[in-house]
This record gives sequence, structure tokens and C-alpha cells, in this order.
Amino acid sequence: MKRIPWDIVLALLAGLGLGLVYSWMISPPRIVDAEPVALRADFKDQYRSAVAAAYNATGNRPRARARLSLLGDADPVEALNAQAQRMLASSAGGVSGEQFGHADQVAALALALDDDPDHALISTPTAEIINNAGNISTATSPPPPPDVPIALTETPEIIETQSTIIVGAVTPRPTRTSVPTLGAPFALTGQESLCDSNLPDGLLQVLVLNSNRRQLAGVEVVVTWDGGKEQFFTGLKTELGNGYADYIMTPEVTYAIQLARGSDVALGIVAPTCQTSSGETFFGGIKLTFQQP
Repeated sequence: MKRIPWDIVLALLAGLGLGLVYSWMISPPRIVDAEPVALRADFKDQYRSAVAAAYNATGNRPRARARLSLLGDADPVEALNAQAQRMLASSAGGVSGEQFGHADQVAALALALDDDPDHALISTPTAEIINNAGNISTATSPPPPPDVPIALTETPEIIETQSTIIVGAVTPRPTRTSVPTLGAPFALTGQESLCDSNLPDGLLQVLVLNSNRRQLAGVEVVVTWDGGKEQFFTGLKTELGNGYADYIMTPEVTYAIQLARGSDVALGIVAPTCQTSSGETFFGGIKLTFQQP
């Protein structure tokens, strides 16, 4: 019976262990030039933020769309909206106000990509061609006198020539390219008073939609009154909708509400006085709906 070569086995195990320690701890492999689709979830968020910042600086929507396609998201717009909500939620937890700006850039890019892209107008140059065809015949000799014998000769052929003259070739005009924008200003499409005793007194509800009636997260809402001003964002309460935001109004105070990106101004907003079935009075709420045309 042969003996097991323990010295060789121990040497192999020691070499394997040292190799693992070196490759995992001392000098782990560094992955460079990886595709964006292979990035970790938090790195994908950083990638989207960088694309949104570049779009905010250049306004190049096709390039931003091409860069986001490298992430392989099923719906890039929904991915941007979800990230904007996460950023706003973390900002509400005590992070610096700079995070609000980044979230607004991400939401603005989602809004721009959700709109239908403009199409460039291309003019096709034309040229006017005049065809001038003429028949050119060779001259024949005069007939001989009657008393001179007639010699038979071949009749000259008629030669047709065609000349083409190009008149006034048109120089191609420069093409018109579309300039991406953040979208048209929002219009106030709905305003209703709510008398629901189950809701908090003076609850102001704001709903923001795009032109396709999809809710938009990360939209800043500005509330002003005599001697005061506050801002809040949509998308912080995802269970109520991406484009939902609310605010508690002080009774008997008149407010003006608008969107920071540009919108109609809802003036004279006051918490209405409501009454229950038993005759008790309470302050109701207001619901405003803003939508892009």
C-alpha cells in the first residue's frame, strides 16, 4: 500500500491559500472600462446623475438618451423618476440642499425624455434642367445643269445632336436642427375644494402631470403668502403617486401656489370652511392639478 505524499499535499494547499490571499486581499483585480450595464445599482445612480448634469449644461437630449441606453434600463424615464424620488427622500432626511439640485436635474431629464422629440426639417436642393434638342443637317450641293450627266451620290445623313444646359443650380440651404428644451410651462388644469373630515385640516394637495398625463417626481412647488415663502417637492410620498405633494395651510391665510419651472399661478388659495353632518365646522383642503399642455 502506497503512502499518501502529505508533504506534496500540504505544499499544494499552502500555495493555493497564498494565491487566494494575494489575489483577494493584497492585489485584487481592478475592473476598468466596464460597460455601464454591468455597474452596481449605486454606481448606476451616479451615472444617471452625471448624465443629467451634462444635459442641464448642454441641453443635448439625443446624446443624453444615447448615454442612458447604455445602462440597459427597461424604461429610462421611470428609472430617472425613481432615482429622483430616492434622492429627494434622502435629502428630506437631513442631507444638504445640494442634493435637491441634483434631484431636480434628474427629474428635468426625465421630463425632457418623456416628451416627443422634435424632428429636424431637411430641405432637398433641386436643379432646373432645360433640354434643348435641335436638328442639324448638312448642306447639299445645288442640282447640276440639265445637260450635265447626273452622277449618283449618297445622300448625306441628318445628324441629330442634343445639348443639355443646367440653369441656376440651387445651393443647398442649411438644415434646421431642433433645440431641446425642458418642456412648456405647466398650466393649472384643476382646482377643487375638499371637505373631508378624514383629512388633516387645511391640507393642500398638488398633482403635477406631463403632457401624456404621467405624474412627475422632483418638481419644486413654491408656496408664498404675505410675509412668507416655502418650497416642497413632488414624489416624496410614492404611495400617493410620483407627482403628488402636499402642504398644511394655516387657516384664514391666503396663499399663491406655482411651480418653480414655470406655471400658472393659483391665487387666493384659502382653506375652505366645511361642516360635518352633525353641524360641526372644520377647515377643509384644496387640490390643485398642474399639467403640461
